[in-house]
Amino acid sequence: MDEGGLQFYNFCIMQERIECVIRGRVQMVLFRDFAKRKADELGLVGSVQNMPDGSVNVAAEGEEEKLKQFIELLKKGPLLARVDDVLVKWPEPQSKFHNFQIIF
Repeated sequence: MDEGGLQFYNFCIMQERIECVIRGRVQMVLFRDFAKRKADELGLVGSVQNMPDGSVNVAAEGEEEKLKQFIELLKKGPLLARVDDVLVKWPEPQSKFHNFQIIF
């Protein structure tokens, strides 16, 4: 296997996925912007979206260690947020994201 193929193989092997539901005072406090900035800093791809019930949903893919760091940041949230609960699932990665986006 050539070097490019090996790097692609290693990239695919290390990818994990999280799906999070964040509850508390997490809308109208720039939580989606916070999540996008942190995901971009960590090199993650995925999306963040406000839900009708007042929660925020996050789907992200990347290296396991980076996802764990991201989860810890989501538990804190931005300055004006109050995070009461973060439900995290680790489903199989779907590899459908190319960047991290805010869904409006």
